[in-house]
Amino acid sequence: MITIIRISGQVNLNEDVAETMYRMRIRRKYACAIIDETAENLGMLKKVRNFVAYGKTDKAVLIELIEKRGQVIDKKAKIDAEKTADMILKNKNFDGTNIKPFFRLHPPRKGINSRQHFPKGVLGDNKEKINNLLRRML
Repeated sequence: MITIIRISGQVNLNEDVAETMYRMRIRRKYACAIIDETAENLGMLKKVRNFVAYGKTDKAVLIELIEKRGQVIDKKAKIDAEKTADMILKNKNFDGTNIKPFFRLHPPRKGINSRQHFPKGVLGDNKEKINNLLRRML
């Protein structure tokens, strides 16, 4: 599973890039989505890599993300974060989890360099460091 965080805003984006981000459900700045590694998703990720941060997420960070930022569809039901994380990792989609397939995050604590790629900034493939960025944004 790959976690994608939108870093750039909505102004002055190419129409194709904006449409791709819309389809990936990262429609606002600092929105986060979790996708599986299919050829189609990797192609979309390649198109938007200059505007997002992405990487592979640990199960512990996924549970923390669901607890703090998961929004329920049915307001009466409660979220069991560990069970939901297992369902997402096993089924590779959000069907039957009762949470929305995206997460709205805070701007990161201690700031980010949003104009440079990974070793110096946050854009592009962050590999395992995406977990640190996610924790700073919760």
